[in-house]
Amino acid sequence: MPMYVRTVIPSLLMAAAACNVWAEQDIEEVLVFGRAEQQIGTTQTASEGLVGYDDISLPPLLRVGELVEAVPGMVATQHSGTGKANQYFLRGFNLDHGTDFSAHVNGVPINMRNHGHGQGYLDLNSIIPELVKTTAYRKGPYHASKGDFSSAGSVDFSLYQGLTENLIKVTYGEYDYSRILAAGSTSLGAGTVIGALDMNRYNGPWELEENLKQHKGYLGYSLPIGDLTANFTLQTYDSEWDATDQIPLRAVESGVIDALGYIDPDLGGETQRHALTMELTGSRWRAGGYLVDYDFTLFSNFTYLLDNPTLGDEFEQRDDRQIWGVWVSGERSVQLPERTVDLRWGVDTTYNDINEVGLFNTAARQRFSATRDDSIKHWSASAWASLEVPVTERLRAIAGLRGDLFNWDVNAQLQENSGTGNDNQLSPSLNLAYRFSDNVEAYASWGHGFHSNDVRGTTITIDPSSGEAVQPVDALVRSVGTELGLRVESGQRFNASLAVFRLELGSELLYVGDAGTTEPNNGSMRTGIELASFWQVTNWLSLNAAYTWTDAQYQSSGSDGNRIPGAVEDTATLGANAAWTNGLSASLRARYLGEAPLAEDNAVRSTASWLVNAGVAYRWGKVEFRVDVFNLLDSDDNDIAYFYTSRLPDEPSAGVEDIHFHPLEPRSARGSVTYHWGG
Repeated sequence: MPMYVRTVIPSLLMAAAACNVWAEQDIEEVLVFGRAEQQIGTTQTASEGLVGYDDISLPPLLRVGELVEAVPGMVATQHSGTGKANQYFLRGFNLDHGTDFSAHVNGVPINMRNHGHGQGYLDLNSIIPELVKTTAYRKGPYHASKGDFSSAGSVDFSLYQGLTENLIKVTYGEYDYSRILAAGSTSLGAGTVIGALDMNRYNGPWELEENLKQHKGYLGYSLPIGDLTANFTLQTYDSEWDATDQIPLRAVESGVIDALGYIDPDLGGETQRHALTMELTGSRWRAGGYLVDYDFTLFSNFTYLLDNPTLGDEFEQRDDRQIWGVWVSGERSVQLPERTVDLRWGVDTTYNDINEVGLFNTAARQRFSATRDDSIKHWSASAWASLEVPVTERLRAIAGLRGDLFNWDVNAQLQENSGTGNDNQLSPSLNLAYRFSDNVEAYASWGHGFHSNDVRGTTITIDPSSGEAVQPVDALVRSVGTELGLRVESGQRFNASLAVFRLELGSELLYVGDAGTTEPNNGSMRTGIELASFWQVTNWLSLNAAYTWTDAQYQSSGSDGNRIPGAVEDTATLGANAAWTNGLSASLRARYLGEAPLAEDNAVRSTASWLVNAGVAYRWGKVEFRVDVFNLLDSDDNDIAYFYTSRLPDEPSAGVEDIHFHPLEPRSARGSVTYHWGG
């Protein structure tokens, strides 16, 4: 058993025992967990569920992207500055920034198609965590309602339309961390207004200070109109930062730089995202629309002096776009002679007007040449339906069908790479759920899904860097998944799920370190097993745990082997949350990220990492005091690692193959004071 496991488990038990001293009398249950929701009889698979309320508010949160770690088996890491999207891992996928994992916030898709940094770019930094009410997750391509980027899984964040209390929160921490949050809601006419302002500063532990500046604003208004509810929101987000990207292991081992050091001092970026959304909700249907204005600039340098020994290999990735979309979804029950059939359906359309998506060679953040500088018009539409039929009193069948249509127009800097195109796909699915008893249900799932490729790859004929002819790629890549699962529940006190899964991808989107983007690769196969559980031990203490093991391989072996670089073989999480009526609450969370091959021949591998975070809070009247400690055991493990060729000064012109890593942030503490009123 690893040393960290031997440390964490006793720590959890001691924390629970110590906290029990505070419970001097029988107290009523005060924790409200989405994990405790009973799912038997309602879910389609063993690998979907709901997380929310105290699941989100109690655990410490180092970065906003870690909100997805509430999903069992999900891990979010970072290889760059805080302002950049996280790296995500799930079921043997290194999802990069979201290539096969999708996210929606109040129905609005967050993943970006044809993004300047990488296909499916998923940046959750614009979310204000205190406004997240629930998180619904699904895994695998078994849900007709989920389309692009959802083969591994998806998450839907639902935000509060009103707060029970207004609040002002001030947080300070090590490495020059500071944050001020003001949030509240009030009645206005027949409706409710909710608003929040969030300002964040952070330099981080790195020798090159992050200089992170984040500003977020949120304004919402919900209004009952007869039997309907209308909801309008305006969201704004602005961020800029400097970055310490992954660094070469040889530079640290030789003493050229420290593990928290840097090679290029000019890296970093900025992002702006402004969104207007509207939603109308009836008793059994929803309709919504959104308009998003987005701007992104990122400077990176992963190979240093390999391609350009004089000016260096620094490059700028640029994305400027507007997105609009509308959707309608609903459900209807049809009464047949001996049973009731439930129909669920939805349609949506999205248009990306990408004014500029480019890749530029830079030095000290100044452009000196352009590799690509394109514009894209990209439209998509989809329709889906699922039919749930009670075959017997114990057996449910859910059949689904989804259709997606894509159309695009690429105007490339190099006209030979311009062009138009379209593609479509039908994605069927079938889920069976057999209820052995009120406490046990088994599932069998099968389905098709897909991810889209950057459409610039469908029209390309000439490599803009080398001038050589290249073959275009398919716009849509199919996935096929199967899953067997079991769910066990005992009221709202205990639940556990087991899933055995298999997922085939027609083409793997693989992160390429020296290009800073994703590229299509061979088809892949993943098989694995996943366990998740929740236990309300006492009225004041709950535990949750998850474990996933996955074998990931390319379907056809190349000359270098068939392992998928970055495909983590196993992950585990263990969490404890406690709260008492005397105002005290505490949380402890341990996360394990297993080893992964870094090369197709499996000759180079990443090392496993453990991370433990803890927090304790005490509320006294209207005032709440909280202290969070991140990386409690001060682990020096890596957050992420890659293997590729780079070149430092005085090294051979061909460069050196090496591991490039980004370490976990050292142990740090943050303290906050929150003043509540109203409600």
